[in-house]
This record gives sequence, C-alpha cells and structure tokens, in this order.
Amino acid sequence: MPEISERGMQMPASPIRKLAPLSDAAKARGIKVYHLNIGQPDLPTLESALNAIRNIENKILEYSPSDGYRYYRENLINYYAKYNINLSADEIIITSGGSEAVLFAFLACLNPGDEIIIPEPAYANYMAFAVSTGAIIKTIPSFMETGFALPPIKEFEKLINSRTKGILICNPNNPTGYVYSPEEMEQIKEMVKKYNLYLFSDEVYREFIYTDIPYVSACHLKGIEENVILIDSVSKRYSECGIRIGALITKNKKVHDTVMKFCQARLSPPLIGQIAANASLDESEAYLRQNFEEYRSRRDFLIERLNRIPGVYSPMPMGAFYTLASLPVDDADEFCAWCLSDFQYEGETIFMAPASGFYVTPGLGKNEVRIAYVLNKTDLDKALTILEKALEAYPRKNNAFYVKNEHRAVYSKTDL
Repeated sequence: MPEISERGMQMPASPIRKLAPLSDAAKARGIKVYHLNIGQPDLPTLESALNAIRNIENKILEYSPSDGYRYYRENLINYYAKYNINLSADEIIITSGGSEAVLFAFLACLNPGDEIIIPEPAYANYMAFAVSTGAIIKTIPSFMETGFALPPIKEFEKLINSRTKGILICNPNNPTGYVYSPEEMEQIKEMVKKYNLYLFSDEVYREFIYTDIPYVSACHLKGIEENVILIDSVSKRYSECGIRIGALITKNKKVHDTVMKFCQARLSPPLIGQIAANASLDESEAYLRQNFEEYRSRRDFLIERLNRIPGVYSPMPMGAFYTLASLPVDDADEFCAWCLSDFQYEGETIFMAPASGFYVTPGLGKNEVRIAYVLNKTDLDKALTILEKALEAYPRKNNAFYVKNEHRAVYSKTDL
C-alpha cells in the first residue's frame, strides 16, 4: 500500500488523549475513571449560551463571514477593553477554537524550516501544529524547582539564528499554571524588539490568575504592537469547549490579511458556536467570579493533598487549572497506562496525562504528570486517594524520587 507521509509519521500523539483506549477499556470492565487528563471544565455552561442555542431564530444555518460575524467581533471589543486591550473589530478574527488560531498564525508567519522558541514544558499541541506547518520548535527548559519561571533571556539568545522567526508563550501557562511577571514580559518584549521576532501569545486562561501578580497581556507591550499575535478561546472561561470558538488578534495588517486567506479556504467558523459565545458576553461577570473562586479553592485543596502523598511533589500553580506533579516512578507514561489497564481501587481508577508529551527535550518530564483540577473537591479527594494507593501498589517505584520529592514538599507548604 502507499506510504504514510513523513509529516504524518512525525506528528506526535497527544499525551492528553493517547491513553483514551485504555480508559474506554477500563470503563467497559465496569471501572469508574476519574479524568484528570484533560482540561474539560465540569462547571455548567452559561444558561444564556444554552438558551441562545435552544432558541436559535435562523431559518437557514448559513455560512458566517470567514472572519466571524461582525456583531460578535464588535461585542468582543468591550470584553477586551476590561483587560486594557484596546482593539477594533477588524483586528479580531474568529477561529474554530484557539487551536485553529495557532495553526493559522503559524501558516501565515512561518515558512517550512523556520524556527520558533518555546519555554518547555508547553501545551503539547503546539508541537503538532509546528509539524503540520513544517516549522521547527526549539525549546528552553523551565524547571519545577523555580516554579517553572521564565528561563533566562540569555538562554533564548543562544538559540536565535537566521531561521528564528518567533517566540511562543502561554500566559497563564498550560501545563504548569505559571504566570509571567511584568518584569518577565518586559524582558520578552525587549528580545522580540531586538531580533524583530513575532510574539505568539496564548492567553486563554487570563480569567484564572490566583496571585497578586498584575496580568500583562502581550497586547500591553508598547513598541512591538505589530509583532504580537494573540491567541484566545471561550472554551475555558465559559465552559464551552465543544462550540469551538477562538480568536486570532493582531494589529499587523499584513498578518491579518494573510490569515484571512486561510480563513477563506476553510470557509467559516462555527455558526452556532458564535451565537452561543456572543450570548455569553451579556452576563459573564458574576459567572466568571464564581468559577474563579471554585478553581482557586480546588487548586489549594489539590496541592495540599498532593504534597501529603509520600514521594509526590507539585509547586503551587499561579493560574489556569493545571499543575505538573513529580511522582516516585521511573516512567510516568508506563505508570499512567498501568493505572488504567492493571489497577483499580474499590472499583475506581484515574486517568492522568504523562508530562513527557509536554516536553521536546528527550528525558524531561519522564517522572511527571499533568493534572487538571476540573473535578469537584469530593471527586478530587477520591482521585488522589486512588493515586496514593496506586503508588503504594506500583511495582516499578523509584526510591530516589521519594527522598527528592519529600524534601521539595516541605517547601511547597509555605506557599499554601
């Protein structure tokens, strides 16, 4: 038969979803699975969005404009203004989720062989989008010991060459929950300006920042306005992952017009999704505040509970609803698979995302997992009990990590 494409062979499997067959098999055996692997909020979608779908008045479910309905883009201007991001409707392109925004940004700005620099660990699908477009990702490790703070700028500069076209950040970060400080954002700005790079900034978790660190958007950075491409999505803030509505925002007219060619080729973003997302803008403040408080409470509960498990350590995430945890195992990929295929506690088990898939550098994240705290605290407590029991029963423990992580956990308690 014909050969699979090289691009297809290079495409990485998602660390978030690749163990789904094992999870499905466990459920088929009657085992309850707690999903800590995926950032699917369990909090209810806004009733106004659901009603907008239920009461849709369109007689024809037509194509929308390729950049999205203008009324929705104009309403978004007021949303962004609340965060001191001043835009016009013509600087906003509606996309099929934040994922399409990243893909179109890469397609518009990067040639095959061009390089972008990303602090790792990073959202796994960035690597997939780079493979899709022929771009090359160069990574700089950030470390659990520093809470995954921005690596030194000199480390970025070591990687910059004639093929380097951009820097990509996620702020607040998925998978670490780190929030870049104003000083770090200024450092990024100066580097982008010095080397004339694009700054791709994924900011889908801006509503979920749990510290007093001021939120600094890439759109706040003066002097690099035309270098910035902001990626956004309603998936997390309104619990609307399934409507697939995101946005690509840029003040660079050439980038905007180039992205529009790709938008026209895929015709239009989802009609019904735009109707729901637009309705969400009308009554979101109290909803967002309630969700914020719930996720912060879950975060505090999760981190305290994780760091009580012998050999486990997680730093305190500052935003989003994820954390990376170090486990006393040799291979977290094998451990996560084992939890689904060979282990259950009182008829239940857990599904976690192995962190190796959030790194590009071989060997990094090998004993780490990403945990999404998108379950209520009762279920989180059950899931963490299962994790503790699984670690006790796991035949391939690494005792060296018990010592290392016990030492780390002492310090983490001062952050709670």
